[in-house]
Amino acid sequence: MAVGQTVTVYGAYGHTGRFVVAHLRERGFVPVLAGRDAGRLEALAAEHPGLEVRPAAVDDPSSLDDALAGAAAVVNCAGPFATTAAPVIEAALRARIPYVDVAAEIEANDDTFTRYTDRARRAGAVVVPAMAFYGGLGDLLATAATGDWTAADEAHIAYGLSGWAPTRGTRLAGRVSAERRGGRRVRFTDGRLQYHDDELSTVVWPFPEPVGSRPVVSEFTMADVVTLPSHLAVPEVRTYMTTEAAAGVASPDTPAPTPVDQRGRSAQTFVVDVVVRRGSAERRAVARGQDIYAVTAPLAVEAVDRVLTGRTRTTGVASAGALFDAPDFLDSLAPHIAWELLPATGS
Repeated sequence: MAVGQTVTVYGAYGHTGRFVVAHLRERGFVPVLAGRDAGRLEALAAEHPGLEVRPAAVDDPSSLDDALAGAAAVVNCAGPFATTAAPVIEAALRARIPYVDVAAEIEANDDTFTRYTDRARRAGAVVVPAMAFYGGLGDLLATAATGDWTAADEAHIAYGLSGWAPTRGTRLAGRVSAERRGGRRVRFTDGRLQYHDDELSTVVWPFPEPVGSRPVVSEFTMADVVTLPSHLAVPEVRTYMTTEAAAGVASPDTPAPTPVDQRGRSAQTFVVDVVVRRGSAERRAVARGQDIYAVTAPLAVEAVDRVLTGRTRTTGVASAGALFDAPDFLDSLAPHIAWELLPATGS
């Protein structure tokens, strides 16, 4: 473990950023609190005596350099990532340190791969986008399920959320993505992202017991459509969301998450069911846990630890499944996330 090393958390005072700061401390790291709002940083520092505060604006490269100075890595938790990802990645490249973010924005993640794959590889740098519940967890599960297959026909990721109380950051990111798409929807089919105006449809997904079959919104497209195809040869990636969760995040009246325990987690529970198909054969991996925002912290922090200790498979821009040993990574997330491979079917 890379205990005692300093990690800058950009957007440390946000909902997910606060979980990341707390989990870094639990793992023995020393977080540096960075972000655009000096007042909110100072308020957070009052809850974590001894941590350094470094205000920085994404349109001020020198302030970002100061925020990353002396750090071993940076975790970007500040959305919308369409605005923050590129400036913080640039600062990480200048500082020669790994970059990890928790972006769920499809276009922002696609931008990171498009803009930085060659530069980061040439520099021997590690840039990990979407190291979060959306994009990261599904990618790890799909990679673990794929196993020794070198290609598959399609991958399906069904999100069985008990509900979804979105944060302010989630709502803002959603608005930015919608504006970038011109109000259209996006899917990954025929090996590429495609935009369309088709109406959303509902199907029934057979989640494992005790959840069981539940109605889901079909093609409720999440960041997995960027992370999986970045390294898995699969031309069709589809994601689904339980109808109650989709309604919750869509409604302007849904309140923000409410803490129910000492860790600040909400009562929300989830099951993520991943099915990878090749011909008539089907492989399946399932994960369960509580609070999609809270579990992003162990995902991101474990990624930082593995990068800093050299437990990686490549350099450059890489998703979780490409960079790490997926089954081993998933095992390390206990007790925050429980996962399993279900028996394969077909041949």
